Amino acid sequence: MRQILAERAALARDAAAAAPPPADWPLAEPFRIGGLRLENRVVQAPLAGIANWAFRRQSRRHGAGLAVSEMVASFGIRYGNRKTMGMLTIAPDEHPVGVQVFGSDPAAMAEAARAAADAGADLVGVNMGCPVPKICKTGAGAALLAEPEVAAAVVEAMARAVDIPVTVKMRRGVTPSTAVPVETARRLEAAGAAALCVHPRAAAEEYEGRADHRITAEVVGAVSIPVIASGDVSTPAGARRVLEETGCAAIAVGRAALGYPWAFGDILRGVPRRPPGLAEVVEELSGFAGDARRALGDGRACGYMRKFYPWYLAGHDVPQSDLERLLTDPALDGALARLRTLAAAPAAA
Repeated sequence: MRQILAERAALARDAAAAAPPPADWPLAEPFRIGGLRLENRVVQAPLAGIANWAFRRQSRRHGAGLAVSEMVASFGIRYGNRKTMGMLTIAPDEHPVGVQVFGSDPAAMAEAARAAADAGADLVGVNMGCPVPKICKTGAGAALLAEPEVAAAVVEAMARAVDIPVTVKMRRGVTPSTAVPVETARRLEAAGAAALCVHPRAAAEEYEGRADHRITAEVVGAVSIPVIASGDVSTPAGARRVLEETGCAAIAVGRAALGYPWAFGDILRGVPRRPPGLAEVVEELSGFAGDARRALGDGRACGYMRKFYPWYLAGHDVPQSDLERLLTDPALDGALARLRTLAAAPAAA
């Protein structure tokens, strides 16, 4: 995240010298995943613990052509877990939207795909990228990459269960030495995947170093379905570089949008915008918090929004003491009132 914040600070300099948006910028063009037409090639990545409908709706409003949910447990759907079923909620104005599910049992994953379709999802994705041990120890997430027969069986069962496209978010492999991303991609395409979202780090690497998009390019050259490039794309210049290096169909934006939803519009246009001032940031936060309250209720929304205050306020002149108060305020309304006071202070001065 420190790297992303540094790149975000550089956007201010880039915006001042930015050329007009390129007339033939490919990310602004529509494309298809199976039978689903998307209005542009900028995708909001499925961020665990983040991408509820409030976040997805915000991403769409800022320019994402497709928003994708956080991971939803297939067995939670099978057993009707209340919290899990709530994660399938889709707002009317966030379409097109994908629901990402995780698990390793083909039958349970097929049930989850049907539940996602019934909830109104326009596509359903399989998580084969999560490196978190509690997910991988169940055979799900990135662990599926070590079991190619099971991974293919999961995709095939889901593709047979629903009429909407089935996609896969995959990493390079479990470890760099055992990874066979091209072979895996071809197997998943043969099983019925309509698109692949490729993060070219191995699960064992988590987010260390830089994403090696030469691996993404190898996958692009090996399959005939769309490949979405994921990993370390946070600026228009970075998106241009990955497009040229890989020939990918689209770009996924994840951590770069945490505290800066304007990243979707920057990358969609091909040039950075003027960085938002504190008043604009607080206005955005207030609207987002209102959706979070409707999605989660007061108590959960208060805790959820605490993740976002440091991301949004980074680079702004906010005293550490005020940030600490935001992070400990017991009520969402109190935190928002404190934010509005902070935003009004420079104008009053």
